[in-house]
Amino acid sequence: MSTTCPIPISDYPTVTLAHGGGGTLTHQLIEKMFRTSFSNPLLDAGHDGAVFSVDGARLALTTDSYVVRPLFFPGGDIGSLAVNGTVNDLAMCGARPLYLTLGMILEEGLPMETLWRVVQSIQHAAAAAGVLIVTGDTKVVDRGKGDGIYLNTAGVGVLAHDREIGPARIQPGDAILLSGDIGRHGMAIMAVREGLEFESEIQSDCAPVAEPVLALIEAGIEIHSIRDLTRGGLASALVEHARAAAMTLEVEETLIPVREDVQGACELLGLDPMYVANEGRFIAFVPEAEAARALEIMRAHSVSGESLQIGVVKGRERAVVHLKSRIGSLRIVDMLSGEQLPRIC
Repeated sequence: MSTTCPIPISDYPTVTLAHGGGGTLTHQLIEKMFRTSFSNPLLDAGHDGAVFSVDGARLALTTDSYVVRPLFFPGGDIGSLAVNGTVNDLAMCGARPLYLTLGMILEEGLPMETLWRVVQSIQHAAAAAGVLIVTGDTKVVDRGKGDGIYLNTAGVGVLAHDREIGPARIQPGDAILLSGDIGRHGMAIMAVREGLEFESEIQSDCAPVAEPVLALIEAGIEIHSIRDLTRGGLASALVEHARAAAMTLEVEETLIPVREDVQGACELLGLDPMYVANEGRFIAFVPEAEAARALEIMRAHSVSGESLQIGVVKGRERAVVHLKSRIGSLRIVDMLSGEQLPRIC
């Protein structure tokens, strides 16, 4: 085993480590350090969770940690975020979410009213998503060391089918479907932080998306891959698919829905909505021949009621994402070189 760190410290400053995921440097950290150290077939699949069989049953397992600031934001809070984020990761594996664990890291001095509000939110979100909190853990850290509260969850779900779903399985000619407008979660949080005021309050899209995904599967739609658009937003999810499948993806800018207030907030803060995190949106790759039926199914659910096709998988030309601009030119979409929005999920 090598004793040399695969990423020179000078290439990965401590300040970047503190900001979370979504950019090129975080991608390098995962690929060069974590994946090489822990490599195995389940991890190397590069999915939102691991899919494996136990006594003939296909299960999915995922985990995530939540460090959002502020703890409460328009449309959600750290509690609902933790439940929905984990439920959605299981759904992206094609699984029906069943059980969650809950780990709480509490800062000394956290008001009990704040903790109770988060606990109640977790309870309500779990009930709405149809999952049970079955085990957990609580730790208390010194004042000033925990930013109020951090949450960690793990989730278990069951796959009632034998399909393989994942980024490497997308095919030339696949339609790229998007479940709704983008950028609202990140901008809901940033609007609060920066004191931005608009005619109407920007609400996070935080919501469970398992039902439309499971409806697609139950309807027999040939889903090749699905991915929720969390850290790094739509752009990062597309780039990850292009690289995993070694294919060229092409999406049209005019087809990607961004609300006017979200676009305005992004312009004020110098951000690109393509890279802003979402917590209730996903993309799906399905054969072009099944795209219309898939969209009909997705639109039958409120969380994905404004689904549409935004692009296609062009073929095995290059592992790259092309964005067709409003004037018809093509530009390459890549990972961020740094981190855009710290502490939003």
